[in-house]
Amino acid sequence: MTEASPWWTPDVHADRRPRLIARNGIAAAMRAWFGERDFIEVETAALQISPGNEAHLSAFATEAIGADGARRPLYLHTSPEFASKKLLAAGERRIFSLGPVWRNRERGPLHHPEFTMLEWYRVGETYESLMADCADLLTLAAERASAKTFRFRGREADPFAEPERLSVAEAFARYAGIDLLATVAADGSTDRGALHQALVKAGLRTAEDDNWADLFSRVMVEKVEPVLGQGRATILYGYPISEAALARPSAEDPRVAERFELYCCGVELANAFGELTDAAEQRRRFAAEMDEKERVYGERYPLDEDFLAALALMPQASGSALGFDRLVMLATGATRIDDVIWTPVATL
Repeated sequence: MTEASPWWTPDVHADRRPRLIARNGIAAAMRAWFGERDFIEVETAALQISPGNEAHLSAFATEAIGADGARRPLYLHTSPEFASKKLLAAGERRIFSLGPVWRNRERGPLHHPEFTMLEWYRVGETYESLMADCADLLTLAAERASAKTFRFRGREADPFAEPERLSVAEAFARYAGIDLLATVAADGSTDRGALHQALVKAGLRTAEDDNWADLFSRVMVEKVEPVLGQGRATILYGYPISEAALARPSAEDPRVAERFELYCCGVELANAFGELTDAAEQRRRFAAEMDEKERVYGERYPLDEDFLAALALMPQASGSALGFDRLVMLATGATRIDDVIWTPVATL
């Protein structure tokens, strides 16, 4: 089989260039959109004490060497979240960042080890306001790329249509026939046995060592995510507390959190929270996440004590992170994330 030419050969670059120019146009339009709404663009440091404390996020590790030769471990951030929230604690009220983040163990049509994340925060505003932002940004990207329809792997969605709003519980019932919240107690604890029985009844595979989170993810990946965002975008909201480590509980139902994800053409585009500001609860959740990380991957990341201290000063806020490259893919009809990145990381 003939090996594909690298991205830097003139003929390959000529094919890729229209999408890359569209990428630049979408980025410029987004910066203008946020500027018109009194957001301040911030640049957060890529090197952090902790790259994030979610069990299934893997980081790139490095180290700082002091003038005395002492070595200190650091990580490339997996998102600008910790630094951004420190800025909210410092007094900023509307901020956004558009820049690179790094995640290890990720490479594929929708994953790249270095990618661009759009992240924004609104102090004193609900996470429903971010749902409206997401709808506006879909339209903005489509207009800038002159796209009437978003497409990916045979799925289509109208970026100008109002997104569907669907709770996670409704999605489990509709697409898998599972009563999800029957397996979640009022205090947020989960019943692994009940969810396991539900998966067996639904004809989904299970394993003896699956925990509740594993079973939840299997339903999401096999039954729910592939059908979201078809015809129009879907906002999937109301995740169980155990699946929203950085989000505050819902005032309507303590079993679920103020978390939503935006899907289009079956592709996850954004993840948003009504932000948790209880430092003690955040510490407890991080410890649980790192225990799970150690169980699965045999490693854990340190906690950022400055971040936990900043939560004591941070006002109530809502924040969202959007995969910019994925949005550009849908707007330009690309089939792989590498096709909309100016200089993709070399394949090992």
